Amino acid sequence: MKRILLLVLTNVMVVVVLGIVASLLGVNRYLTANGLNLGALLGFALIMGFGGAFISLLISKPLAKWSSGVRVIEQPQNADEAWIVDTVRKLADKAQIGMPEVGIFEGDANAFATGAFKNSALVAVSTGLLQGMTREEIEAVLGHEIAHVANGDMVTMTLIQGVMNTFVVFLSRVVGYAVDSFLRKGDDRDTGPGIGYFVTTIVLDIVLGFAAAMVVAWFSRQREFRADAGAAQLMGRKQPMVNALARLGGMHTGELPKSVAAFGIAGGIGQLFSTHPPIEERIAALQSA
Repeated sequence: MKRILLLVLTNVMVVVVLGIVASLLGVNRYLTANGLNLGALLGFALIMGFGGAFISLLISKPLAKWSSGVRVIEQPQNADEAWIVDTVRKLADKAQIGMPEVGIFEGDANAFATGAFKNSALVAVSTGLLQGMTREEIEAVLGHEIAHVANGDMVTMTLIQGVMNTFVVFLSRVVGYAVDSFLRKGDDRDTGPGIGYFVTTIVLDIVLGFAAAMVVAWFSRQREFRADAGAAQLMGRKQPMVNALARLGGMHTGELPKSVAAFGIAGGIGQLFSTHPPIEERIAALQSA
């Protein structure tokens, strides 16, 4: 329930902020008496598309901490926590990035990385993963997350999401206006957009939104292959990552918040919308690399 409330509240706040920005810039007035102002509409679409994506990126770290209940290890409380922090530091040095914050959260096996900047990221692992894997396998998982950070995957996925969001907002309104104009042909009354515009826009926002989500998920799956290879490179051999993936395939994995799901070690629903490839494909790709 906490996770759902945070997600809803965050989305509402983002929409309100972007709506205010669009209003101040005047780009929300793309429907005029002379027709559709494509320049203003493109500006509106860019603000709503990229603005939402980048705000989500900038708040991703605190949001992940709150929604997942991450306890950041400020001072290790035992030998295991000290080992985790030292391992992340070693991997970060090899990847030539700044030392991330390191955290632990309660739940089934999973781990994730998040943050807007390479040198101030967060890497978190679940208690289920720590209890169910060997240290070498845990190190491989941590290497996978460090590879996400070093590869700049958070920013890359934000840019892709922004492009897709912009495409959806722009195209749905252009088509909505065209449909409404066709339905109201011969109607000279200046009464603003009709029902055809609103219905078409809403339907296309949903349909194109699903199509955009499939594109983003495809890119995310390619990033997973690259992060697996990155973990193998950081450790100097493939087998630990292969073993970690094989172990993960036999474990019950935990669900991550939407904001960090693409950067977890496991996750996703359905083949087209999954942010992660099947474990078997990841192992095969790693072994054949």
